[in-house]
Amino acid sequence: MKLSYYAGCSLHSTASEYNASVGYVFDKLGVELMELEDWNCCGASPAHSTNHYLGMALPLRNLVLAEKAKSDLIVPCAACYNLLKVADHAVRQHTGAADAANADLEAITGAKYEASIEVRHPLEILTTKEMLQTVKAKVVHPLSGLKLVTYYGCLLSRPREVVAFDDPEHPQIMDKLLSTLGAEVRRWSYKTDCCGGALAMSRTDAVEILVAKLVTEAERAGADAIVTACPLCQVNLDTRQTKVAQTMPIFYFSELMGIAFGAPDASTWLNKHIIDPVPVLTAQAKGV
Repeated sequence: MKLSYYAGCSLHSTASEYNASVGYVFDKLGVELMELEDWNCCGASPAHSTNHYLGMALPLRNLVLAEKAKSDLIVPCAACYNLLKVADHAVRQHTGAADAANADLEAITGAKYEASIEVRHPLEILTTKEMLQTVKAKVVHPLSGLKLVTYYGCLLSRPREVVAFDDPEHPQIMDKLLSTLGAEVRRWSYKTDCCGGALAMSRTDAVEILVAKLVTEAERAGADAIVTACPLCQVNLDTRQTKVAQTMPIFYFSELMGIAFGAPDASTWLNKHIIDPVPVLTAQAKGV
């Protein structure tokens, strides 16, 4: 299987461990990811709130590139995924903003987006019945004893009519994936609460309050760590635990998959974390 791949800005910078672990996992599962050539920033997360035209035109240009490759587009970053899905949905609904931006793209580049492909998150691919069986077969180091809570954030499940690959209030697919790896996924009620991603730089005080609530509730649920699929959420949760004891590791789901698959370079991913996740993994490996 070959799929087009949009990493976006974060996965080539602050979230490079997410990019590397996603690449490793899909390669192990026999899926070839073809990164878009000459991709541009999709505008996440400020463009859509500061310039509606750019908020539509920027993701549409990337969708044109993916359509030329004649392959569905995989987008790991939740913010990028959301904006690209919104643009795709707007074209399918023939909104005025989408039609105008699409017409401009065609005039400038000679191509417009025809909505002949699908924008998909890696979790959609990894949690089909067939793929979960393949994932289970690839596990060489089960995550038995590791207690986790899954954190989807705001953008993977909302708006419902656009990104409806899981329940918007109580999503389950990441839970199923981690359970397949052998982990114990704990129940909690904060899977889709906001961490303040868009306020990371402008209102760190507000972010610290939101993060403290999430970490406190994860601890109350008995979790050893929080698992996410969003680089904005990960960096917020990893760096803003200032109002609580800074001991809750924040993993990308793909890192835990790589570890379960026996990735030889997993330590290079974990070294990028602010809160060291190694002690939790060491304790899990020892059965503590």
